[in-house]
Amino acid sequence: MNWEQLLSLKRHGDTHKRLRKEQEETRLGFEVDYDRIIFSSTFRSLQDKTQVIPLPISVGSKKDFVHTRLTHSLEVSVVGRTLGRIAGQKILSKYPYLNEVHGYHFSDFGAIVAAAALAHDIGNPPFGHSGEKAIGNYFERGNGKKYKTFLSKEEYQDLIDFEGNANGFKLLTESREGVPGGLRLSYATLGAFMKYPKASLPKKPSKHIADKKFGFFQSEKDFFMEVVDEIGLIPNPKNAGVGFYRHPLAYLVEAADDICYTIIDFEDGINLGLIPEEYALEYLINLVKENINTKKYNSMKQSSDRLSYLRALAINTLIMDAVEVFEENETEILAGTFDSPLLDKGKYKAQIDDIIKLSVEKVYQSTEVVDKELAGYRIISDILDVYTTALVNKKEGIHTNYDKLLIQSLPENYKSSETSVYKILLDTCCFVASLSDSAAVHIHSKLMGKQF
Repeated sequence: MNWEQLLSLKRHGDTHKRLRKEQEETRLGFEVDYDRIIFSSTFRSLQDKTQVIPLPISVGSKKDFVHTRLTHSLEVSVVGRTLGRIAGQKILSKYPYLNEVHGYHFSDFGAIVAAAALAHDIGNPPFGHSGEKAIGNYFERGNGKKYKTFLSKEEYQDLIDFEGNANGFKLLTESREGVPGGLRLSYATLGAFMKYPKASLPKKPSKHIADKKFGFFQSEKDFFMEVVDEIGLIPNPKNAGVGFYRHPLAYLVEAADDICYTIIDFEDGINLGLIPEEYALEYLINLVKENINTKKYNSMKQSSDRLSYLRALAINTLIMDAVEVFEENETEILAGTFDSPLLDKGKYKAQIDDIIKLSVEKVYQSTEVVDKELAGYRIISDILDVYTTALVNKKEGIHTNYDKLLIQSLPENYKSSETSVYKILLDTCCFVASLSDSAAVHIHSKLMGKQF
């Protein structure tokens, strides 16, 4: 891979090459990507999607704020921008022609990573981490299993392993009537967004991080291949034809997400009393002990101030660690041979593992989180069942009046049954995934006759 190709400003439908040195400096193409994402209705819906700890917060919690998918995504984009800018400085120093000949600046790298990081959760379903599993479970073990005979093995795998990253790519790129190319983001940003540039099959063909999950549905394969060809991703020989090694900046997007969920989910657990405060502060101190200003820390009287100081220091410490690993392995990353997340190769992996282990025990497995995920499984399964049944019945010409009413209640772009069964099922999954937590609860209540 080469940086000039990886930094492509091309967008869907372009008939000429976009050159960096011809860009309007007050509104760069990569910054336009960020704007388009943040003003999209899909991004706004993240404000009512659970990150880890559900809303409303249980009575008795010490503070009334926890992160949603939206606040998490905003924070990841901020961390991503810093990662991109620092890495960009080092890349331009190593390859000065990128600036001298083509006009790229270190801020371009920051803008690309910030935009991709902003969108990294845009395809995730409601109800936290179990949302994807709930959709997959419906088709693998629930009533949706009956549709298997209508689908190719790749199409069926898309559904039983429903993946938020692939749905995100679909949302960002899918053409609609009058809206070709979706948000029409630059191919550089789409490349950085694609953490897992492969199809759903073969499943985990190697231990390379790019093969951990998948990044596009069969419905978006052609456009995915167009992006891959433009930015020059290297084919993965263990996943021939449908798998590629990552865009290098995808490692920075992943690192931004890893940094935020490690530290911020932990902070939420402390703020809600799920993790004992004094006990937890020691975990953060272990992470930042090489950089902590002990005099400054001890002068803080409020525990919230001490926590904020340690959180900021921890994030900065991990940013610098991730960039150092990126710089040291840049040649391998460009060759596709670097096979793990950046932080897994950093010097703070042991401290991160300790924090995550405590978060899993005290936060991710807490009663509030488990109860929300249990409810989410039932809600998602029920909504999928009634809508997929209605749409497939209509396609087969056996729909009832109830089916007609159900279809009428769907948004216009999800009503069509004049397409393949795969497209009907996938679009219905994407409709469910687009719902906020409260919207899913509201629709489920109506469908179950609990609300009029």
